[in-house]
Amino acid sequence: MSQVQPGDVRPVHDLIGIGFGPSNVAMAIALSEHNARTGTHETVTAHFFEQQPRFGWHRGMLIDDATMQVSFLKDLVTLRNPTSEFSFLAYLKSRGRLVDFINHKNLFPLRVEFHDYLEWSAAKVDDMVSYGHEVVGVTPFVRDGAVEYLDVTVRSGEGLAVHRARNLVIGTGLRPLMPEGVERGDRVWHNSDLLRRVDTLKGTSPSRFVVVGAGQSAAENVAYLHRSFPDAEICAVFSRYGYSPADDSSFANRIFDPDAVDEYFAAPESVKRRLMDYHGNTNYSVVDVDLIGSLYRQMYQEKVLGTERLRFLNVSRLAAVEQTPDKVRATVKSLVTGEETLLDADVVVCATGYSPVDPVALLGDVADRCLRDDEGRVRVERDYRIATDADLRCGIYLQGGTEHTHGITSSLLSNIAVRVGEILDSLLDRGVKAAPDAARPVADPSAR
Repeated sequence: MSQVQPGDVRPVHDLIGIGFGPSNVAMAIALSEHNARTGTHETVTAHFFEQQPRFGWHRGMLIDDATMQVSFLKDLVTLRNPTSEFSFLAYLKSRGRLVDFINHKNLFPLRVEFHDYLEWSAAKVDDMVSYGHEVVGVTPFVRDGAVEYLDVTVRSGEGLAVHRARNLVIGTGLRPLMPEGVERGDRVWHNSDLLRRVDTLKGTSPSRFVVVGAGQSAAENVAYLHRSFPDAEICAVFSRYGYSPADDSSFANRIFDPDAVDEYFAAPESVKRRLMDYHGNTNYSVVDVDLIGSLYRQMYQEKVLGTERLRFLNVSRLAAVEQTPDKVRATVKSLVTGEETLLDADVVVCATGYSPVDPVALLGDVADRCLRDDEGRVRVERDYRIATDADLRCGIYLQGGTEHTHGITSSLLSNIAVRVGEILDSLLDRGVKAAPDAARPVADPSAR
């Protein structure tokens, strides 16, 4: 724990962001727009640290024909500021495609196009981020018995450096989740690495892929591998009878509305559980109905022609994998009969989702000051600020890891613009500003 020392006048940021994915890019934009509107004395100083060498968001999943499952109007800014120069429409205008997109009559852009929009947005605020910088720890800075600042230790190619903040916003995203007992390897992939890994197969003639999972990514992987390797058999393994369609009907989509966050936050725990049970099929382990239809038509056509390459092992699970240098053997077990099927494949792709990153894992001693609920989960206020003991005067905000308090939009794009606006309002309402002589970060090569 840091104690105040004579002459300790280290520059203080009003906000330090951990991670620079879409959520914290949106946060940086909200701060940039706020600072542009206000005078110097109202400026909120902030800096973000991202361990990746450049901006990237699920690059391994940018299949060329995959589309977004959220309207382009739910971009980084529009629901907060429809006139923003950081909107998806402004991006289209800058790329010379605005009229073409309108004529396309589609609310859902290609995922690769939306990623380009995110990169374009991140580049416009790149003075606020240091890439290739990994936050490795947070230490409380104590003055008169209270935690007045948080010292953030950052590792880069230049070594370790410490940056001081009055507030943190944590946006470290999700961690790829593998089936129990299965580890990633040269021939066992998580779908987040699909496009990077598939390049290693160039010049080879794979004969079989096994794709595990029942969600959108799994179905997209099956379709992509089927068309990319016309001589290979694609075996889809999932515990259901078939892919379940995503419920994107107008009424069900209200679960993603900004007002739904208020309702979910105020609801009793029993109601929260019921809401997640009711509406989990808007997002979890579901597939666009058009893609389901396309895969079924392909499977049926191959049966008619006697050229079956697309196989579905339903009501089954991946029981084990055994890797060798040249192949991988997948054991698929029927959930009905217990019968096991052995599949020798070139690659097993696990499109088995993600798990939330523990938002307080980096906080060290500060984590002991974070309050927990009866189930051991971190308590989060409506403004996305972790509830802490009274002696911690700094705000620690979460972008993700709040599904238990704020609902299904916790880590999704749907509410991102509104969420960062609420975090900014909270910062301003709390009146948290660094002292005038400490408000600006010094020129420091470790901070850029």
